[in-house]
Amino acid sequence: MKQLMSAIFLGALLLLNAACSPLGIATSAATTTGVAVAQERSVGKAVDDSAIRIELNHLFLQKDINDLFRNVTANVVEGRVLLTGNVDKPETALEAVRLAWLPRGVKEVINELVVNDKSSISNYTTDAWVASQIRARLLLDGAVRSVNYNIESVNQKVYIFGIARTSAEMERVTYIASTTKYVKEVISHIVLANDPRRFNPAPAGNSTQKSGW
Repeated sequence: MKQLMSAIFLGALLLLNAACSPLGIATSAATTTGVAVAQERSVGKAVDDSAIRIELNHLFLQKDINDLFRNVTANVVEGRVLLTGNVDKPETALEAVRLAWLPRGVKEVINELVVNDKSSISNYTTDAWVASQIRARLLLDGAVRSVNYNIESVNQKVYIFGIARTSAEMERVTYIASTTKYVKEVISHIVLANDPRRFNPAPAGNSTQKSGW
């Protein structure tokens, strides 16, 4: 019963999140609602992650500078926050990282923001296509539990964030992403399901630049 109530609460959080988030986060939220119980992370942790993401979206909107809310995407897995997107200057990226540490339960902030990038509409369109293709390929691959992964593409550089059941699955996910059309580079922030650091989180304030655990 407790797990059922947590799942119901998760659904409510994600519906709220979808109402106030960028399209990429709303799509991820809709997916997570239906598959949370199948993920490697527990329903309780998924609820906590959704609460963090909702608060981050609110902070980005309230403290918005230089389109921070529109240009920065935050994915959250077990208290690890991955920031991706394009910002106009270093100060904007620093503000995004600072805000990302504010929600209760954040254990790590991974900054993968691209600064002062001249992205075009065609780039955004290609990135959306790349991300959707990778998600589709993961979904159809019998060796991969696709619900455990978040995929973001920025200027055809792909960021993978999630939990792999085995090393073989981790390698398979990376391979699928790297062999997708238009992909220039793959940055992996995947952790293994048995990684002890999932259960012994890093001290607060451990902001990571360009690297995962």
